[in-house]
Amino acid sequence: MAISIHPKPSQILLCDFCPGFKEPEMVKPNRPVVVLTGPIQGRANLVTIAALSHTEPKPPQPYHYKLPKQSMPMIGKFQDQDSWLKGDMVYTFGFHRLNLILLGRKGSDGKRLYFKDRLGRDQMRQIYQCVMHGLNLRNLVPHV
Repeated sequence: MAISIHPKPSQILLCDFCPGFKEPEMVKPNRPVVVLTGPIQGRANLVTIAALSHTEPKPPQPYHYKLPKQSMPMIGKFQDQDSWLKGDMVYTFGFHRLNLILLGRKGSDGKRLYFKDRLGRDQMRQIYQCVMHGLNLRNLVPHV
């Protein structure tokens, strides 16, 4: 189910990249992403994100950041290996493409539990630096 309120910067969500994209663009469904910005006036229901991947880049570039699996949800595929931020793959999407990560159902009430943890301040500083490199704005990196 798509999100209905703006997520917080540094949250990890799932994004559906399938509809409307063609290779070499991102085309995978349910790819994890990091939220980069909070709500911006005049841009209702839009979120700016950067893609994550389980595939280690060969070779890693300044726009890549290794996100340890301890920072990801403690379920199945997210714990298989570390993830890599792709700072050169930044998008602004509508809420309809984004979902919280379902952790499961717990308790007698059967309510769903979602991953709502956020990355730390130092991790986000490094992520923003990677995004600056990915946008070819490396002269701004020292200011992040």
